[in-house]
Parts: sequence; C-alpha cells; structure tokens
Amino acid sequence: MDSPIVAQLFRQLFRHPACQSRRNLVALSSCLRHGRRIQQQQQRQQRRHMATRHTTRGSRQGLPENDNHWQQRTKLVTLDMSEEYKAYPTVTANDLRSRRERPRRVKMLMRDFIEDSLYNPHYGYFSKQVVIFTPGEPIVFNSLADEPAFHAELGRRYTEFEDALDAKEGQPDDTRQLWHTPTELFRPYYGEAIARYLMSNYVMTTYPYHDLIIYEMGAGRGTLMLNILDYIRDIEPAVYDRTKYKIIEISPSLAALQSSQLLSSAASRGHASKVEIINKSIFDWDSRVPSPCFFLAMEVFDNFAHDVLRYDLDTEEPLQGTVLIDGLGDFYEFYEPVLDPVAARYLRVRHAATGGRYRAPYAPNRAVRWLKARLPFAPNLSDAEYVPTRLMQFFDILERYFPAHRLLTSDFHTLPDAVRGLNSPVVQTRFQRRMVPVSTPLVHQGYFDILFPTDFRVMEAVYRAITGKLTRVLGHESFMRSWAYVEDTRTRSGENPLLSWYRNASVMVTV
Repeated sequence: MDSPIVAQLFRQLFRHPACQSRRNLVALSSCLRHGRRIQQQQQRQQRRHMATRHTTRGSRQGLPENDNHWQQRTKLVTLDMSEEYKAYPTVTANDLRSRRERPRRVKMLMRDFIEDSLYNPHYGYFSKQVVIFTPGEPIVFNSLADEPAFHAELGRRYTEFEDALDAKEGQPDDTRQLWHTPTELFRPYYGEAIARYLMSNYVMTTYPYHDLIIYEMGAGRGTLMLNILDYIRDIEPAVYDRTKYKIIEISPSLAALQSSQLLSSAASRGHASKVEIINKSIFDWDSRVPSPCFFLAMEVFDNFAHDVLRYDLDTEEPLQGTVLIDGLGDFYEFYEPVLDPVAARYLRVRHAATGGRYRAPYAPNRAVRWLKARLPFAPNLSDAEYVPTRLMQFFDILERYFPAHRLLTSDFHTLPDAVRGLNSPVVQTRFQRRMVPVSTPLVHQGYFDILFPTDFRVMEAVYRAITGKLTRVLGHESFMRSWAYVEDTRTRSGENPLLSWYRNASVMVTV
C-alpha cells in the first residue's frame, strides 16, 4: 500500500466531514484495490516522468525566464500548475495557526507544510489525533519467559487498552492514532535511568551552588516526569528539595493530560510544587534562562519539520521545494533555485561544521552523473534530500535563551518504510488498528504522522558549531547499560527488551 495512489485515496477519504464514520471507511479496501489496478496500468505503460521547468514571474538574473521554477513530477500523471503557482499567495505555518480549516489555493515551503500538518492547533496531528498508549501496571519482565513473551504481553495490553477506549466512546474508532514511547513501555525503569544520569551529573557539577532545573520538551502523558521525580525523591531527598521540573508542551490537550497525571494520585500530587507546565512552542520562547539546567528532548527531533531540496545534476545547485495546494486540496511540488534564508544558512552551517563531509543525494563523480543524464528519460534533478532546518533553529533557541544548558536527547538514527530520498521521513497513519505507510509527505494534514531519522554525526557537528558545547553520542543500548538497572528488565531467558527494542536509536548528551 506504499504508493502515491494510496496517499491520494487517503486524502479523498479524509477530505469530507463524513469521512470519520465507519460507513465511509469500510469502503477503503475496495478503493485500495482500485488504486492498485490504476498503478499497475500505469506501470505497464512504462511512462517515466522527470522534473520539468515552467515559466513564472521573478526570474533570477542569468537564468532564462522559463528556467526559474521546476514542477516535480511523480509516478502519477500531474497537471501543469505553473499558472496557479504564480497566482497563489505564499503562507507559513505561523500564518495558519489561527485557521480552523485546512488551507486551499496557497503555496508554502515544505517545512511549513509539515509543521502545519503536525502542530496546527485546530487540525494538526499532535493537537487532535494522537492517543498515547499506557500499559497500565508496570510489566514484570523477570516473570516473562523471553522476548516473544514480552511481545505477546504487550499485544494483549494494547488490545485491552483500545477495547476500553472503544467501549468508552460507544463505537470503534477505525482511525484512532495510537502510539507508544519507551517511557511507557518500560515504566519506571526507563525514567529511572534518565534520573540517575541527571542526578549524577548534577551532583558532580553544580550541586550545591545551583538548583537542579530540568526542562522537558514533548513530555507526552508526563510519565517520564513522574518517574524522574519519584526516583529523586526516594533516593536523594536533599537533591529533590532543590529540584524544579518544567515541561514545555505545544499541544493544549497534552498539557491538560500532563496536569491531570500530576494530580492522579497522592504520590504524584506531592510533586505539584516542583512542576510547571508551559503550554507554548519552544520556537516561541523569548525569555533568557541564565541558570544551569538540563534540557530533555526524548523522541522529539523526529517530528521537527524539514525542508526538501533537490539538486541540479549538472551544476550541483540546490533547489528548494514548495508545496502548492489547489482549490480541491490536492498537492503539487515545485522547486526553485533561490533558497530562503533558513535553508541557505543550514547548508552553510552544515558545510562549515562537518568540513564538507556529508552525504548527498547524487553520485559524487561528475562523469557518472553525465553518463546517467544521457540515458533515455533520465531525470534532470536528483532525489530529494530532507534537511533539518527546524532542528537548527532549535539549537539557536538553546544557544540564545539557555546558555548554561546541558542537552540529553534520544531519537532514531534509522527508520524502516521511509519515503524515497536522503534523510527521508516515514509517513504513516493508523487504520483499523494497523499502521499504513505511504510514499509521500504530501498527505491530508493532521491524519498522518511524519517522522524523520536523525543523522547524529551531522547533527552533533551542527549543535557544536552553534552552541560551542562538547557532546557525546552513544547507542541506546550503551546508554542504558551505563545508567539503567538492566536486571530489572531481563526476562528468564536472559533477553532484555529494554536493550534490544530500540537498537535503531541513539542518545546525545552535552558533556
């Protein structure tokens, strides 16, 4: 089902108000079968499309008038939208924050499209669609036979959790977006490992001259916060007395959930004086925090918006992607050779920070590219490269407003089922309790998760260049072996899900 056809069918399915009813959703399977037939017919025709240039206003000096904008073609037959591209206004994700309806007849940079899709307060994925799984009582790993037994236990709890939600709502929700975090799966052991790292480094550096101040971004249900505070209170009361925990949460619904978690029990209510929940985007932060602090960003970078670039295969010149949305809500890609200041700065910083040593989405040998360009139907632009411009801006925030911070972040360095391209995202939705990946990020806003892998080698270099701080990158298993009591999550066979489940994740810490 990983194809542009499926992505287009989902957009059609979710476009209308009635799409959330089971009556319309049950037609999905027949729609998908029809979509596969269309795709197979197109493949039999063996039609290959390449990027084509279109006339537009504002041509750059030195370029022919019809060489300024490139409309990206896909495996689907696309319309020539160059006239609409000239006429439609350019908007940003900030411009769309107050809008309750998804935009039509506009164009925007890819990073603004992704940010709007994920974080718009009225229809964004994290604002309206997401439900975070909690397994109930902590799993007793020592009682499980092996890792397959853990899989079975987790599947059973998943089913019970979702059955309870269906019973509460009175009917099944075929499009419920349910996801989990390592904090929830390995509660409280994962949070206790983070607490040991924080407490140890605090005691060795700034205690007793400064308070232990912890900022967490993207806190989900607030479980990591509770596990950390519980552990510090039980193990080091003197450190707990000086602890302040601040959550920065962009989603109003998740901020409310975190507040309710804080008041859910007598033990958690004891932390109320320690916790502050700040309901705002980190990118709107405008107050300086001079005190030493720890900044937690666990599985946050993967949902930061990226820009998309393609490169002229003759000149290696980058072209920046723009998304056009027509009057029907369908999407088209255009590429311009003039980069906006954010993307241009990212390329400069990356090149300086890495000494020019980073991957590119085209063959480094010019002769090889020249030969490939002479093949029939050869494309004249490279594959897409997704660059983490929003992540760079996050580092700017840390450097400007949190000068004494120490960062602890964990995220995925590789992801399966990604769309085509370099550093490309996984784009998926959940239908009838199954994940459905698609092959493009141009999907109906708010119904799809869009998550990117993190190139930790490049990201570490960019962070160092912007903040001037030293860092260390470890694998997830290595970090947990250093700070977790791994015997707590070991099964009877000796297998350890805490160590094996996130082998595709890395951890970066400021040293």
